[in-house]
Amino acid sequence: MIATGGAKVGARWFTLFTLAWLALWTVQLTPLQLLIPLQLNTPDDADGWVSGVVSSGLVLAAGGIAGVIAAPLAGGLSDRTRGRAGRRRPWALGGVWLATLSLVVIAFAAGPWGVGVAWVGVSVGVAVASAAFTALIADQLTTQRGAASAAVSSSQALGIVVGVGVIVLLELGVVVGYLVLAAFLAVVGTVAALLLPDPPAPAAAAAARETRPLAERLSALRDRDFAWLLAGRLVVNIGNALGTGLLLFFLLYGLDRDPATAEDELLLLILVYTLFVVTASVVAGRVSDRTGRRIPFVVWSAVIQGGASVLLVVAPSLTSALVAAALLGIGYGAYMSVGLALGTDLLPRPEDHAKDLGFVNVSANLGQLIGPLLGAGLVALVGGFWLLFLVGGILSVAGGLMTYAIRTGERSRSAV
Repeated sequence: MIATGGAKVGARWFTLFTLAWLALWTVQLTPLQLLIPLQLNTPDDADGWVSGVVSSGLVLAAGGIAGVIAAPLAGGLSDRTRGRAGRRRPWALGGVWLATLSLVVIAFAAGPWGVGVAWVGVSVGVAVASAAFTALIADQLTTQRGAASAAVSSSQALGIVVGVGVIVLLELGVVVGYLVLAAFLAVVGTVAALLLPDPPAPAAAAAARETRPLAERLSALRDRDFAWLLAGRLVVNIGNALGTGLLLFFLLYGLDRDPATAEDELLLLILVYTLFVVTASVVAGRVSDRTGRRIPFVVWSAVIQGGASVLLVVAPSLTSALVAAALLGIGYGAYMSVGLALGTDLLPRPEDHAKDLGFVNVSANLGQLIGPLLGAGLVALVGGFWLLFLVGGILSVAGGLMTYAIRTGERSRSAV
């Protein structure tokens, strides 16, 4: 059963929606965690391994900036799109295929500049497609937003396992790894975009959307509660990126592992992280749907994430990293699923769903791009990783506590 217009949707809708996000997260996070660090690693460079860390941070930041700009623009344009193909579908397909072609290009790129330009293409494509798919939550759901948000966040963790696991276990290498990712996204992303329903905008909302001035179209950014949500989401995601974005380098140079061992241990950490992200996101998302309460889940999950990062400061070892991976998974899984549902509840205007949810995605993506760049600087500053994890823990807790500034966090979902 697939239902639209706020009715409950069935297993087919959730399956297609989850697969779409699995593909998007896989092609976004696998290069970030594994392929780009391998491409830019400089163990024999005259400046030492730190230069590879800095190059990776700059490349990821460039892609993140491009995605941050693209997401709300694509969301706003999809809100205004009219035609037989639908509002969201053309943008989902366009984003999927831009990212696919860019993955092919980056497979054969060399050096920070070549990798960076291609990564910008991947990031823009993923951002455009993500804006379209995220808008489906607000367009078509009311009482299942927590469950749909859990599908997004659990797919994020599964995507890392799928991508890194296949490449490491099958020993595919960098070039073949990118090409496999491109094929996966092309097939799964295209099928999901074509088969998920995309109902037209309500006539009244469409007319109002066309006549409003630009300042009114950006009114969500002046909504106090929505602005606090975005700020907290940004800070928590910076904390998460500091705790996870440079893990391969941490294993190589923080724990002095050889490259083959580091790749195997990275996969093990990702598996542990994934198990707890999926479990926490599904449980927290569904419980928040049933209780109608979001804020307590958001705050305490961020605190748990912060504690995981501090553990790596106190006791940097593989054992503590495994425990930290579990805590990070619990914290981040619950935070992202319930936080996205909270953002959807707070949307001020139904005619601006995609654009405003684009800002919600931007706040997370901006945090993920600032994290590696900030982390590279922190590592270079002290020649190690303890400061990176300490700052990550502090920011995670601070971002979670910012959620308490939201005054109407349990706003009625039926009003959205």
